[in-house]
Amino acid sequence: MRRVVVFDANILLSGIGWRGNPYRCLELARLGILEGVTCPELLDEVAQNLQARLKFSPDQVTDTIADLLGFLRLVAITNTLKVIAADPTDDKVLECAVVGGVSHIVTGDRHHLLPLGSYQGISIVSPADFLSQMQERE
Repeated sequence: MRRVVVFDANILLSGIGWRGNPYRCLELARLGILEGVTCPELLDEVAQNLQARLKFSPDQVTDTIADLLGFLRLVAITNTLKVIAADPTDDKVLECAVVGGVSHIVTGDRHHLLPLGSYQGISIVSPADFLSQMQERE
């Protein structure tokens, strides 16, 4: 079974800014080993954080988002899913996953997403757990 994955904005940002498990997860999508899915709302969050946290120039942000779109499938969401009352911004991750028909959400969100464990049959895992699952599959 081919894995189809939504990477939360925190994973995309970490995978861009640093080496480590988030980077390794993104590389699996870049290499075509799995299919990555995203939505404009997640990319907007990444773009804002690239400028604010990593001090990327507008051109660097544009190039980085274009790079992500080179290996992530873009889906449109309606922002109507309401699941996480404590942090409604996390709903876009769940909605992107549902619309994209994914098997996994990879996130570092220990407060709201990871404690769910799964949503509508979609596994919600940390980057380390996801990489372990990928190794077991080989």
